[in-house]
Amino acid sequence: MSTTPTRRKVLVTGATGYIGGRLTRALVEDSLDVRVFIRDASKIQGQPWAHEVEVVEGNANAHSDLDKALSGVHTAFYLLHSINLGSHFDDIEAEMARNFAKAASAQGVQQIVYLGGIANDTKRSKHLASRAQTGKELASENVPVVELRAGIVIGSGSASFEMLRHLTHRLPIMTTPKWVDNRTQPIAVRDVLWYLRKCAVLKEPVSSIFDIGGPEVLTYAAMMQKFANISGLRRRWIIRVPVLTPGLSSLWIGLVTPVPAALARPLVGSLISEVVADPAKSIAALIPTPEKGLLNVESAIKLALSSISEHAVETRWSDASIATAPWQKAQGDPDWAGETILNDLREITTDAPLAEVWRRIESIGGTTGWYGVGILWWLRGAVDRAFGGVGLRRGRRDPQYLRVGESLDFWRVEALEPEKRLRLYAEMILPGKAWLEFRVEKEGEKTHVVQEATFAPRGLGGQIYWHAVAPFHGLVFPVMLRNIVKSAERGSRSQG
Repeated sequence: MSTTPTRRKVLVTGATGYIGGRLTRALVEDSLDVRVFIRDASKIQGQPWAHEVEVVEGNANAHSDLDKALSGVHTAFYLLHSINLGSHFDDIEAEMARNFAKAASAQGVQQIVYLGGIANDTKRSKHLASRAQTGKELASENVPVVELRAGIVIGSGSASFEMLRHLTHRLPIMTTPKWVDNRTQPIAVRDVLWYLRKCAVLKEPVSSIFDIGGPEVLTYAAMMQKFANISGLRRRWIIRVPVLTPGLSSLWIGLVTPVPAALARPLVGSLISEVVADPAKSIAALIPTPEKGLLNVESAIKLALSSISEHAVETRWSDASIATAPWQKAQGDPDWAGETILNDLREITTDAPLAEVWRRIESIGGTTGWYGVGILWWLRGAVDRAFGGVGLRRGRRDPQYLRVGESLDFWRVEALEPEKRLRLYAEMILPGKAWLEFRVEKEGEKTHVVQEATFAPRGLGGQIYWHAVAPFHGLVFPVMLRNIVKSAERGSRSQG
């Protein structure tokens, strides 16, 4: 009597991140039995695959959570990192990987797949050294580990691509550090996903390190010139200077691009030495290249720009929560949260249909802006950037539609009920925790709109801050609500 074999169960960690979100969708499309391990299930509710995967909530530092996530799993994808956890992030990453390896061994996992970075053995940044050490920790138990090492990933929404795009667009003349002349071997995100997908269905467990890269090796400066040419920009003037250290470079990138200095630092650190795939670590013998070949740099850039222009960006670097940043750790301290709540409540009733009002609310931020007093929003973003925050440059993934967990300028979508409620959580640097919420409901033939800004101050400093900015709130918030409603009313009249 024959039995139908069960589908291979695959675990994806980091499913709310840039690679993890895309990989999860790809594995679902490949008809695999997919489980995701995340801290907060609400952050994936807007994903098209959210109801097609098994969700395990938990913390990667908790042994019981790891055991639950890894139970019954054949192949586990390790896509976790902790680069925003301060100067000792390497120790934290090593411990997380070690715990994961032990739990995987205890639960009988057959294969671990890990995406790391190409690491020059003689000259590594702290970030790349930590990525390599993570691979060693994952392989410290008896579970076979396939470690894929990649360099710059070119794709719509990747931090590396956003850094390249904004540097090239905004600076026709650049004074740059010498590392722009180092060779690198970029790879398209499409091809990274190709290799990861194939690792999910290996016939036998494999334990080895493979470098993956695209078909071209070129300098970072040459890549910027390619981008300028594809974008219809004039050739960029690049002036090399010897004084820009990786630390100074990251601050400079943080000012010019949407990528904050904290994230730019490890990206820059990865460029201080050549990041070129080692032929001795070729993956070709294990996984063949895609039938149409790997994308070259020009094709990868064109594909990324096409996705951006068509508003088809699936995930972005900013999708991953920055709750591990220093100010966010302070905000999460339960010793002070929840006692004092300050708020700014505005309400208005309009003849505009509820659907029209909601359309304006859901399209807020990004290129749409914040419905008035733009200079004050710009100044608040500039202040945030100056102090190491994310500022307003992250924009939004799609100009019309939001989903829970994604970034929106210096906010993150915390709750979303279409045509009912939108709650945004502030990720700017603040002496407390802040939210901005919109609620809409029908009142007979009219629409009632509530806009509420809420602040949980951290100590006396937080309360002083709230009262200091209250005059600005008196300018910004009523104008924003009025303009949302006026825009909806104009839209309603034009349709009528």
